[in-house]
Amino acid sequence: MKSGRKEIRRLEKSNRSAYVFLAPYILLFTAFIVVPIAIAIILSFTNFNTIQFPKFIGFLNYINLITQDEVFMQKVLPNTVVYAVIVGPGGYMLSFLLAWALSQLTKGPRTVLALIFYSPSLTSGVAMAVLWKILFSGDQTGYINSLLIRLGVITEPIIWLSDARFLLPIVIIVGLWSSMGVGFLAMLAGILNSDESLYEAAAIDGVKNRFQEMIYITIPTMKPQMLFGAVMAIVNTFQNGAISVQLAGANPTPNYSAQLIVNHIEDYGFIRYEMGYAAAVSVALLGIVYLFSTISKKLFKED
Repeated sequence: MKSGRKEIRRLEKSNRSAYVFLAPYILLFTAFIVVPIAIAIILSFTNFNTIQFPKFIGFLNYINLITQDEVFMQKVLPNTVVYAVIVGPGGYMLSFLLAWALSQLTKGPRTVLALIFYSPSLTSGVAMAVLWKILFSGDQTGYINSLLIRLGVITEPIIWLSDARFLLPIVIIVGLWSSMGVGFLAMLAGILNSDESLYEAAAIDGVKNRFQEMIYITIPTMKPQMLFGAVMAIVNTFQNGAISVQLAGANPTPNYSAQLIVNHIEDYGFIRYEMGYAAAVSVALLGIVYLFSTISKKLFKED
C-alpha cells in the first residue's frame, strides 16, 4: 500500500512540468471560455439592462423566446437553419474536395492555390462587404446588374442588398466563398500525410481509381482531421453574423430577411440593451452548436 502511494507521489512530481506548461492554456480557457459561458447562463435567468442590477426572473426569458418572440421563431431561426444547412455541409464538402484536388498537384501550385482558397477566411467582414457590395451594387455600375442588363436578362437595376428576396441567398454565397478556413488546411494536411503504403496495398486488392481511394482509404485514415473540420465548420457557420449586417448596412436586416441568431443577440444586447434576453438567446445558440458538434463527433469517432 505504501509503495503504491510512493509511486503515485513520484508520478505527480514527474508531471509537475506538464502542469506548468498546461497552466497558460488552462488560465486562458477559463478566463475567455468558461467564465463568459457561466456569466451568460446566469444572466439568461435575469432582467438586465446594463444599468440597473440584474433582477432574477427564472425561465421567463426562455419562455418568451419560444412563445412570444415571433421574429425569432418565424424569421431568425428559419434563416439560421437554411444558412447552416447550406453553408455548413456545403462549405465542409467543398473544403474536402478542394483539399483532395490540391493534394494531387505538385508542391508549388498546391501552395499557391491553397493560399488563394484560404485567404478569404482571413479577411474581415468589412473587407468582404466592400468587395461584394461592389458586385451587387444597386445601380447600373454594379457588376452583376451591368452584366444582366447587357445580356438582356433585366431592363433596370435590381437593388440586391435591400431586397428581401435576394439578401439571404447572397449572404449564403458569401458564406460559402469564405468557408475555406483552418478546417480546409487541416484536411489538406491530413491527406498529404496519409500512408502511401495503404494506397499500394489497396491497388493490389483491387482499388482501381482515385475515387475509390478517396472513399476506402483517404477518408477513413483522416477521421481526426475530418472531425476538426466538421467542428470548425459548425462553429463558423453559427457564429457568422457579420456578413449579413455588413452587406445590408443595418441590424436588423431589411424585413429580417437575412437575420441570423448572432444578429438577434446583437440586436437585443447592444442595440436594445436587453442583456438578460440576449444571454438567453446566446445560451440557446450554444446548445445548438453543442448538439451539432456531438453529432459530428459520433460520425467521425475512431473505431
